[in-house]
Order: sequence, then C-alpha cells, then structure tokens
Amino acid sequence: MRLRIFTEPQEGATYDQLLRVALRAEECGFDAFFRSDHYQVIGPGDGTPGPTDAWLTLAALARETSTIRLGTMVTSATFRLPGPLAISVAQVDQMSGGRVELGLGAGWYEREHASYGIPFPPTAERFARLEEQLQIITGLWRASEPYSFSGEHYSLTDSPALPKPVQDGGPPIIIGGFGRRKTPALAARYAAEYNMPFRSVAETREAFSRVRAVAAAASRELVYSTAQVLCCGRDEAEIARRAEAIGRSPEQLRTDGLAGTPSELVDKIGQFAEAGAERLYLQVLDPSDLDHLDLVASEVLSQL
Repeated sequence: MRLRIFTEPQEGATYDQLLRVALRAEECGFDAFFRSDHYQVIGPGDGTPGPTDAWLTLAALARETSTIRLGTMVTSATFRLPGPLAISVAQVDQMSGGRVELGLGAGWYEREHASYGIPFPPTAERFARLEEQLQIITGLWRASEPYSFSGEHYSLTDSPALPKPVQDGGPPIIIGGFGRRKTPALAARYAAEYNMPFRSVAETREAFSRVRAVAAAASRELVYSTAQVLCCGRDEAEIARRAEAIGRSPEQLRTDGLAGTPSELVDKIGQFAEAGAERLYLQVLDPSDLDHLDLVASEVLSQL
C-alpha cells in the first residue's frame, strides 16, 4: 500500500502553503502529492485567498521537489481544450523529470463554471467530451508522426504532437468515480489506475470488482486506489482538535473517512488493502497542519 497526500486548495490555500505540504510530504516519504482542480470553494467558508490553478501549481512544484510524484485528482475536462492540456501536462512531466500523473474527469461542479464563464454541458455531453479528450491526449503523446482527429466535439489537423512527455507513452492516467458502466469502460480503455473515492470498504471492493472485470475483458491490468479524508491523532483530544479544524466530527470521520489513532488507521488501511486497494490518497483539508503529516509518516506509513 502506497500513501499519497491529496489537497483541496479551493477551500483556502496559497501556493506557499501547498509548497510546504509537498516538501514535507516528500521529506516524510509519502508516494505522491496530488491536488484538486477546482476554481471555487465547495465546502463552508469563503475560500479566501482564492483558487490556485492546478497545472500552474504542479509546474512550480515540479521544480521545487525532486522525488515525489505529482498529479491531479482530478483535472476537469470542461476547463481546458485537449490539445493545450496535452502540452501542459507533457511540459510539467519534463520539468519534473517524469514524475507526473494525470487524473482526468468529466467535471461536475456547475457553480464554478457559472462563476468563471466556463460552459457546462449536460452530463452525457460532458462524458462524450471526456472520452474524446482521453483519445486525443494519449494520441498526441504517443504519435510518431503528425496527428489528426475528427470527433463530434474536437478536431485536430496535422498536429506536430509536441512536446513529448518524459515517461514512455505519457504520464499515467487516473480515472475514478462511481459510474457503473461508462466509468469502468473508460478506465479499462485509457487508464493506468482506477480510483474509488470516499466510499466504504464494501462499496470500494464492489467498484473494484466491477472495473476489474471490464479491464480483464480488455486484457488490461490496472492499479486500484481509494481516497479518504484524513484525521489522525495520538489521543481523543488530538483527534477532536483536528476534526474541528476541518468542520467535521470524529464520529463522522471514523465512519466516512480515515480517522482515529495510528493503530486505527493501520487497521482500516489493511481493510482497504484486502479489498484490493494498492494506493490510498489521504485527503488533507488543513494545509497548515504539517505535524499531521509527520504523525502519519512516523506511526502509520512506517508500519506499511
């Protein structure tokens, strides 16, 4: 089991805070630093000082870090055209020496689209656009000659298909979500990893089984992962303090997240591992609490 740090900067975080989290995560030995791709606060609060752009952030972190992997959970296909997105991700992969991963999804938060003038098509169209984006991005990265594409939503004519990523075939693509048909099909065709976020062990096991069956039919093997809200403490007082800082209760987090003492976390991580998870994204909602990362690294990660 590999543990990855996953942040939500739209809830209120500066680049400097994210840099500190990424550097501490690297120092502590976590496998990766990921961030969301949102332009507006989703939870309570006003989101000040405001959003930071996902790929601008990762480009900067690519030069500030040296070993930790970097990625999005997940980039919204509604925010960017596939050609320019392929260029951005390939460039950040070069800047990082081949440490980038691309989580890509259809987009879902309608409010931020309205706030920033971003078109928000109906669900079916968003998934159709996502599939074309996946085909285009992987096609551009792997093309050995000028690349063309003609789809319902995007067309490319004689693209030079440059720049190329450092990683052979392009950065690993992560597809996640709760869909029972479309999501498994997309994951089996395009992804290196399938992620089932914020669900129980039983629900996660069921989703993994569903995707694994579709992937096997396509003769593909994927990495399976989950994401859980993190709240760890040495005792009940520390757990309660960290839960209060993110507007949750310890009881809720123990049920719906990854919360409790280090031994409780190790036990629940073991349950996810038995369900088939190979990576676990720890959603860190208080980027100012670097001691939280130190505790998990010393008393949880060390046992894995």
